[in-house]
Amino acid sequence: MGLKETLDSDYVVAMKAKDKLRVSTIRLMLAEIKNEEIAKRDKLDEEELLGIVAREARKRRESIAEFEKGGRQDLVDKEKRELTLIEAYLPEQLTEEEVRSMVDETIEEVGAASAADLGKVMGKLMPRLKGKFDGKKANQIVREALEG
Repeated sequence: MGLKETLDSDYVVAMKAKDKLRVSTIRLMLAEIKNEEIAKRDKLDEEELLGIVAREARKRRESIAEFEKGGRQDLVDKEKRELTLIEAYLPEQLTEEEVRSMVDETIEEVGAASAADLGKVMGKLMPRLKGKFDGKKANQIVREALEG
């Protein structure tokens, strides 16, 4: 069963269970998927679906940080619960050590020598990390590796 079918069936289960948070979170992801399909004028493949789910998770992480700055613990708690629900649809996340190892391999593969080669390294690395690790953190790790 694909990711979209899983979301559809989980949506029905959540509606029957009257789980309002799960219903609204899944509904939002399904709406994002539908919007992307309309924009693309075609069905999305699994990788594109994972990208949407990862983007939604990233939005929640950013919101949590902002709400914490603003002292809105009630909204922090809600966003954390939504993030937990969304992360269940993502593949197992890579650890920072695993990503550092992949960065080192990629730097060696493309023959990167300086920060000017950041684009080459990121272009080769990101397809392997899609949905499994945050792109901003990966960019930071690559910069550190190229500078050091």
